[in-house]
Amino acid sequence: MIPWLADRDQPLPPTSRALGPRSEAPGLLAAGGEITRERLVEAYSRGVFPWYSHGQPVLWWSPDPRMVLPVAEFGLSRSLRKTLRRFARSPGCELRIDSATRQVMQSCAATPRHGQQGTWIMPEMIDTYCAWPAVHSFETWIDDELAGGLYGVSLGRMFFGESMFSHRTDASKIALAALVAFCRGNAIAMIDCQQRTEHLASFGAREIARSAFEAHLATAVGAPPVTDWTHDPSTWALLDDDDRGTGRASRPEIADPR
Repeated sequence: MIPWLADRDQPLPPTSRALGPRSEAPGLLAAGGEITRERLVEAYSRGVFPWYSHGQPVLWWSPDPRMVLPVAEFGLSRSLRKTLRRFARSPGCELRIDSATRQVMQSCAATPRHGQQGTWIMPEMIDTYCAWPAVHSFETWIDDELAGGLYGVSLGRMFFGESMFSHRTDASKIALAALVAFCRGNAIAMIDCQQRTEHLASFGAREIARSAFEAHLATAVGAPPVTDWTHDPSTWALLDDDDRGTGRASRPEIADPR
């Protein structure tokens, strides 16, 4: 049985108590409680995130292994590189940060997902996240219309990716590339992707043991936070590296004891 959080001040249990890979809900740690800023700070600082559907209590997760994208391993394909160059040169195309976070979250909630009915991005989650300064959105704008984007949580020098959407071809990929460039420019080594998807794996995301993920968090979350969340077009150049063919740099040192 997983713990029930009946008291607002009841701490989350140790992540080692999360359900294992052979259970019906691998990674499920606890249920109950409320989506408050205080609870979210506690959860994300420990690598725990909320994920639940309409009619369910709040469910708290800590999967093992954990899907992460080391920003030095971002796979920038030739086609995406060309798309980014066209985007940067085209009038009416603009990358913005935090100009429409609520709209981004609502668009993510409304986007159909393969094999998923409804959404886990509940209205109360949108309200709380949009009022939390740690939440940031990367937005692809075309002719003053929000064409795609993503949002996530930033604590210290760690970025926890939450969801993305696209209303035009490659619009979410452009936002992801902008996030990676921003992270490279601000000493953020890792983007949390929570659980494995082939889409994220195609960009260089990979699974690491929960213990390795938590070891990285212990340092990253406690680092001085990023204070300037504006998009500098010159950061696109940070996506260029020695491997022009794939856009992948050498693997960073991320310990994985598995």
